[in-house]
Amino acid sequence: MREWWIHVGLICIPLVAVYLHIPPPQLSPALQKWHSAGEVFHFRGRRIFYRDSYGALGSSDVVILLHGFPTSSYDWNKIWEPLTQRFHRVIALDFLGFGFSDKPRPHRYSIFEQASVVEALVAHLGLSNQRVNLVSHDYGDTVALELLYRSDQNRTGHLTFNSLCLSNGGVFPETHYPRLLQMLLKDSSFLAPLLTRLTNYVIFQKGIGEVFGPYTQPTDAEFWDMWTGLRYNDGNLVLDSILQYINQRLKHRERWVGALTSTFVPLHMIYGPLDPVNPHPQFIRLYQQLVQRSTVTILDEHISHYPQLEDPTGFLNAYFNFIHSF
Repeated sequence: MREWWIHVGLICIPLVAVYLHIPPPQLSPALQKWHSAGEVFHFRGRRIFYRDSYGALGSSDVVILLHGFPTSSYDWNKIWEPLTQRFHRVIALDFLGFGFSDKPRPHRYSIFEQASVVEALVAHLGLSNQRVNLVSHDYGDTVALELLYRSDQNRTGHLTFNSLCLSNGGVFPETHYPRLLQMLLKDSSFLAPLLTRLTNYVIFQKGIGEVFGPYTQPTDAEFWDMWTGLRYNDGNLVLDSILQYINQRLKHRERWVGALTSTFVPLHMIYGPLDPVNPHPQFIRLYQQLVQRSTVTILDEHISHYPQLEDPTGFLNAYFNFIHSF
């Protein structure tokens, strides 16, 4: 009996070793097209991927799109072309540790650094003196609030706001409910290295699927593109470090919520109400109570955490109505 278990162990050990080092999947044609249309700039020696499309003639308006966790700038692909018909320039980046950008490890990822990445991109593109419109989602909402703080509060910012549109971000720690795997990764230094290596497509698909509505689930190809972007440059191995942003939101709540509640920059919130991470009605009630200068669009009741992917038409209509209101 003992020899039988030894043989099983000898077989399983190399299989597990191979499993934990599965190479990342190949880019789909759609993701390859997105990648090929982008460029790279360097931030403190790290490569940052971005896209910069010129669009509407006769307009000088610029919009910058800030994606969420754990995905990438490709989250904006369904609304990219309509935005180029309205704005002179449409810009999006992959934050450090995400998508096609570098994913250094070990590294202390922070919202503050990501805000500096955005400022560096703005400078790189020659837009430091240009008023820009920001659209953000999830993790990107908090980056946007740090940029807003720098611009409004301590005047050290290198980005001049024309407007800010948030969407389904956990800007209030008290109404934010991270998923179980996120909690394990951010708080368990012992388990995190193992969990990041054990996270596979099936686990990822289940987790992402839970934050989409039942009638707005991604296709198999869309799930795979999200997973491919995560696995690019071994991004699964930095998830635990990036997830420290949840703790940073709590620690710096006064700074970021204070910037949101005190700004005079035109504000809008586009909200998918089926979001389990920022649930209805707790989140939106608190937002409307604290951010009284902001307008709000609540999308259809079946739209969840990724409104720009689940309801791109509703998202665009809400955003264009906001932009045309000031």
